[in-house]
Amino acid sequence: MEQDFDFFYKWAKSKLNIELDAYKENQLQRRITTVMKSSGATNLKDYAELISKDQQIKRIFLDYITINVTEFFRNKEIFDEFELVIKNVIIPKFKSIKIWSAACSVGAEPYSLAIMLDRNNFSIKEKIVATDIDDTILKKAQNGVFREHEIKNLSKNDLDKYFSIKDDSYSIKDSVKSMVAFKKHDLILDKYEQGFHAVICRNVTIYFKNDAKNEIYRKIHDSLVPGGIFFTGATESIYNPKELGFKKLSTFIYEKV
Repeated sequence: MEQDFDFFYKWAKSKLNIELDAYKENQLQRRITTVMKSSGATNLKDYAELISKDQQIKRIFLDYITINVTEFFRNKEIFDEFELVIKNVIIPKFKSIKIWSAACSVGAEPYSLAIMLDRNNFSIKEKIVATDIDDTILKKAQNGVFREHEIKNLSKNDLDKYFSIKDDSYSIKDSVKSMVAFKKHDLILDKYEQGFHAVICRNVTIYFKNDAKNEIYRKIHDSLVPGGIFFTGATESIYNPKELGFKKLSTFIYEKV
């Protein structure tokens, strides 16, 4: 049975304020069909009605559509490179910095940034801004409780200093939590805050069509101060940085010009 995705996209925009048209079509439709079937619905109109009536089904849908795989210092070698750029390029120029972790998922990335800043005694102008589209995920991020597979890139010293450990749960300490401010934000629909010295948006734009992806990159460019740094994911190299106002510093790190 052919599904009415056009209807569902319009419904999601109207009722959930999610711009599904921006996502890569085949990949998105497979995910929607899978999560729809798990609810017991056989067509998208019935599924939309279920989402409207049942908060649990709505939460499962949002969790499944917005990808939330993460870990501390994800792709550690690349993150180490970013740390060097902050140390050698950004700090000497700006002294006190403002950072945004976009599409932060359960919080491992902004907390990684906080740990990195603390390790190096870097001064931040204000709290790290950490945003995501998903309210449920943001609540989990604010709780700051992680499992062993999510903290595998951290040393024992880091775990002892920055976490309270009980059984197989690792709770981020308040000293780290206090460095991060979590907010809801939609990369497609919402306005972007300004004045950042570094923006981290990793492993997210791979799910968007090229037009939407380039629009996100342009908005991130505008949100950065001149000389600010944009850190992308391991599968998200920008092929037209000059057109978007960036200079390539490394495969995944770009400077606003």
